[in-house]
Amino acid sequence: MAELRHSSSLGARAGSSPMKRDDTASPLIHEHQADDDDDGRSRHPFRDRDRPIWSYFSFLSDDPRVFQHNSRISLFLVLFIVVVGVISVFSIVNHLNAPYLCKKDGIVLHCPRVKEAPSLWENPYSATTSWKPCAERREGGISDLAPVNETNGYIFIHAEGGLNQQRIAICNAVAVAKIMNATLILPVLKQDQIWKDQTKFEDIFDVDHFIEYLKDDVRIVRDIPDWFTDKSELFSSIRRTVKNIPKYAPAQFYIDNVLPRIKEKKIMALKPFVDRLGYDNVPPEINRLRCRVNYHALKFLPEIEQMADLLVSRMRNRTGSSNPYMALHLRFEKGMVGLSFCDFVGKREEKAKMAEYRKKEWPRRYKNGSHLWQLALQKRKEGRCPLEPGEVAVILRAMGYPKETQIYVASGQVYGGQNRMAPLRNMFPNLVTKEELASMEELAVFRKHVTSLAALDFLVCLKSDVFVMTHGGNFAKLIIGARRYMGHRYKSIKPDKGLMSKSFGDPYMGWATFVEDVVVTHQTRTGLPEETFPNYDLWENPLTPCMCKA
Repeated sequence: MAELRHSSSLGARAGSSPMKRDDTASPLIHEHQADDDDDGRSRHPFRDRDRPIWSYFSFLSDDPRVFQHNSRISLFLVLFIVVVGVISVFSIVNHLNAPYLCKKDGIVLHCPRVKEAPSLWENPYSATTSWKPCAERREGGISDLAPVNETNGYIFIHAEGGLNQQRIAICNAVAVAKIMNATLILPVLKQDQIWKDQTKFEDIFDVDHFIEYLKDDVRIVRDIPDWFTDKSELFSSIRRTVKNIPKYAPAQFYIDNVLPRIKEKKIMALKPFVDRLGYDNVPPEINRLRCRVNYHALKFLPEIEQMADLLVSRMRNRTGSSNPYMALHLRFEKGMVGLSFCDFVGKREEKAKMAEYRKKEWPRRYKNGSHLWQLALQKRKEGRCPLEPGEVAVILRAMGYPKETQIYVASGQVYGGQNRMAPLRNMFPNLVTKEELASMEELAVFRKHVTSLAALDFLVCLKSDVFVMTHGGNFAKLIIGARRYMGHRYKSIKPDKGLMSKSFGDPYMGWATFVEDVVVTHQTRTGLPEETFPNYDLWENPLTPCMCKA
């Protein structure tokens, strides 16, 4: 273009008309090109290909200043390429070695893709090999426990509720004692108002193992110190009780508000103590200690463990050879159905009796009953109603479990009896309970304490190949959390009750569509690795504070 502009200016001086300029421009251009050929070929783009390759590398110039400057640029470029390459390789290696971890985006859980075919009985192999438990006691570790004479005082708690609520309270009590550098008096299992049970700590748990395992973390004594003579005061006197502890209190609350009173009085009772310690507002080492108590220190008595192992063995050999089994926690007792205030299929007389039962047991919530129908619809839409036995059967069949599946049922007396259980038993005839697996003589020793029978159910469900919950509660929460802590291998199915209620209520949905919805929805609801906070509490998912990369 420079050559064309130069020739045009010369043509303008040769003639004033456009035609003349055009006539004179052509020979001038050729003449200029001829001059270029004589002077050198460097300005002709098509002649550049005849140049030697090294002529493009200006840093090979003979001028030392140019050479030094360009050498620095080249060195910088080489270093930049090397750094980018190293980062890329490091990122690829990290991606290949990254542990299996699901991420939550709103209500949707995204899990890493795996090449293996899905299994009815196990989670993906990569999910079972990415994480390991790391809350156990360090053998040979140095104790950071203060001497006996340096304890800040004694704390005492009543562990209320059923077996699993009591278990959580015991774990929290150990953690609170650690936070305040206090001595823990062995918790008392308070009589449950529903089960009317009088079980003591030593009737269900191995006390010696409990104290020994935690000896480097917290000092635990079996009874109230002898120097405190009026023991009844500890149970009744308001002067010896801390009652203002909020639910899910942070660790700092105990240091600021409870510890001064313990230092003053030397011994204090904390009540109520249900869910009185938070999760993400306490130090990680305290959460790890709670896992240590739950998964390692709290062991059932040997006779309970042995009986549970016998039941598990019988479940695995019901077909004459080794077979997997499913454990189903069916929460459809009369009390649970009534408390839910949900509407269920039934005759008019049955619903009238349930209305009377609710009015008697929960008069403040019942009021005049006019608002209950709308409340029931809303709760079912939100997935807050217990699944009926028939609904559970349909979901399991849609997931692909065959009619021959061996199922252990952990449940109280099902509301509606055999009629309510009929759909589930028809679709899965191999349903058994502990009462059908063991003789009356074998279970007689455990009938002294209702919590002992609950412990048997807990252990058989814990060791199953697949665990299925039908409603929330501490039992299911602790089972799912323990199975995750054991390595995420065993499936723990948590049905999406909200989505299922929509599917069950759609009269136009065909079986094939329903199966697809069930399978896709529950691919990630099987107890896979996922960060603990903020979506879960410590008991349902201990991964973040209590597990390490394998």
